[in-house]
Amino acid sequence: MQLFARSLFSALLVGAFLAAPASAKDAKPSAMAPAAAQDKTLTVFAAASMKNALDDVDKAYTAKTGAKIVASYAASSALAKQIEQGAPADVFVSADTAWMDYVKDKKAINEPTRVNLLGNSIVLIAPKDSKIDKVTIDQGFDLAKLAGDGKVAVGDVKAVPAGKYAKAALEKLGAWTAAEPKMAMAENVRAALALVARNEAVLGIVYSTDAKIEPGVKIVGTFPATSHPPIIYPVAATSTAHKGTDDYLAFLRSSEAKAIFEKYGFSFLVSPTT
Repeated sequence: MQLFARSLFSALLVGAFLAAPASAKDAKPSAMAPAAAQDKTLTVFAAASMKNALDDVDKAYTAKTGAKIVASYAASSALAKQIEQGAPADVFVSADTAWMDYVKDKKAINEPTRVNLLGNSIVLIAPKDSKIDKVTIDQGFDLAKLAGDGKVAVGDVKAVPAGKYAKAALEKLGAWTAAEPKMAMAENVRAALALVARNEAVLGIVYSTDAKIEPGVKIVGTFPATSHPPIIYPVAATSTAHKGTDDYLAFLRSSEAKAIFEKYGFSFLVSPTT
């Protein structure tokens, strides 16, 4: 009798399962539910010098679309190496074409999406209360003499785009050899900017856009555009980019984004899409 009862109970359980609605049987764990929300989140790796401007652009994009943008800022060299190693980025914005070429050669970007988006310039800065004022930067410019016993803050000239532009300009103007021992190398251009703002360096070479957002420094001179390679910020989707990246890239080329970038001092190198 007990055996019959157990068999009957088991049969009822199996029948109940088979009769259950398909939606209940096929339900996935709740942790999988937010897939749609994940599709609306994009990760952007961008050069440190873009932080303030791109933060505002991303806020505008989120307000318009509801998509969430997670931005990571660092030296273009560091970001390119991270992308090469498989970091989960959807978009890469470099401060020079060399590091974009690097990730292209590693087959880490979607090459047809690549666009030269922005331009910039490099300037000589000093702490806000410095006695150094207007400086003419041309052939024969003596940066070493101007710095005296102090240091000149720059991005690492071997890897950081701002540092490479600075070295190229100083070499072209005949100032590099004497000035090299005075260089204080920083991990990115914003770190170089901070050294000057804190009076830990008497001078610095940064992008004009960086100098304009830091109240602790002043621009004392501008490097001629002919003294260094063109400063170009290319943008591209990575080879592992998620759905929605194309819409974001289109927004970066829009009139709305153009107005924000130009407000921060960048030049806009493409024709606005809208």
